[in-house]
Amino acid sequence: MYIFDSVKREKVKFEPIFKENVSIYVCGPTVYDNAHLGHAKSALSFDLLYRTLRELGYSVTLCRNFTDIDDKIINKLNESDRTLKELTDYYIDRYLEDMRALNVIDATIQPKATESLDAIESFILKLLERNIAYRVENGDIYFDTSKDIKYGNISKRVVDEDRTQSRIEINSLKRNSKDFVLWKNCQGEDDICFDSRLNSGRPGWHIECSAMVEKYFIGDDNYIIDIHGGGADLIFPHHENEASQTRCATGKEIAKYWMHNGFVQIDGEKMSKSLGNSFFVKDALSVYDGEVLRYYLISVHYRNDFNFNEEDLIASKKRLDKLYRLKKRVLNVASSNPNIDFKNRLIEAMSDDLNVSVALSIIDEMINLANEKLDKNSKDKNLKKEILANIELINRVFGIGEREPLNYFQIGIDDKNRKIIEDLIEKRAKAKRERDYIRADKIRNELQDMGISIMDTPKGTFWEVLTP
Repeated sequence: MYIFDSVKREKVKFEPIFKENVSIYVCGPTVYDNAHLGHAKSALSFDLLYRTLRELGYSVTLCRNFTDIDDKIINKLNESDRTLKELTDYYIDRYLEDMRALNVIDATIQPKATESLDAIESFILKLLERNIAYRVENGDIYFDTSKDIKYGNISKRVVDEDRTQSRIEINSLKRNSKDFVLWKNCQGEDDICFDSRLNSGRPGWHIECSAMVEKYFIGDDNYIIDIHGGGADLIFPHHENEASQTRCATGKEIAKYWMHNGFVQIDGEKMSKSLGNSFFVKDALSVYDGEVLRYYLISVHYRNDFNFNEEDLIASKKRLDKLYRLKKRVLNVASSNPNIDFKNRLIEAMSDDLNVSVALSIIDEMINLANEKLDKNSKDKNLKKEILANIELINRVFGIGEREPLNYFQIGIDDKNRKIIEDLIEKRAKAKRERDYIRADKIRNELQDMGISIMDTPKGTFWEVLTP
């Protein structure tokens, strides 16, 4: 398999530290609000990587953390009557609920910062003992970037002056402008503080990931994990600082490879709270089915920025519809094995830095060819078994195509309208039994006006939502 290494800035052959086992750490959300489409894009990108590696035969351990102590969380707490745990657990649950709706497989390990304080404390103590970290007058502890000659190797960027950046405070007490906080001393009764051997306080943002990686992974003499991932916005300063403090504390690089996904844009504008165009996943899921949204979000290569718009989403759904229409034609058999040529080509595409564009075109080609063959011989059971196995392979790698077609083509219909539809279908069946065909046709037209198509079969009448 080949992946694009963000540090080397080129595609490289992936060779894990341990032959058959892969370790991945992905920076998760800071849980002070609902998940937005940027979170979804990152989760889906590494879900595709996880699924592809498993299909290639690797045993994969994926860790995604939750930052559950942070200035933004404290600000949110000041606006609510919840405790820290109540607030963060609520948003963690909402995040997991949204990701599961997108069929993102849960990470193997899902640690919280507040449950990793011992590891964070030990990590900082090591840096203090080595004179790589230092205390300032107000009790805060900082990392001395001047002690790391490789600082800047991850982002290829070194700042010479303080900048106003998320999570970085201008502080005249720092030795160097690039230094960053490891531990914040308690600022009073309104602050959220934890007792430790350092002092009463709380961890900085960057330190938690390094501590968690060291806590859950071992690695070899050179690297702790195989792949470190996250959004492209994390390369600097977050990942730069992670790499530096881990290098200085352990003598190892935190990761052998770095992978970063692109931004999500709406109408061509980068998603940002400050721009007022943040798009929550829960809002998207209230309008669009989770599988449809997943298919749309994975249809653009993970490293590319994603421009979210409804027109493209509808076009993407029509493409997914074709997969389910094919599945409708092969439901009366058990699957066998996927077509070997189809499987090889599909896995080859995904092994090329998750080349989803090529992979999806191979799927489209398979669908068209399968339909042609079924048109010629609709009773070929061996063909149907192979097609169903192809779809099962697609589901394993892409997380789509798992549902029953009947369920898929009824998405968007709530229980109230479902009952109305089924009552009308029953009334139509009654009219047909009574040979009242005018009434039966009138009901069919009524359903069609509601956007519902019906199909009479020997097994009964089935219905689905008409595609726009």
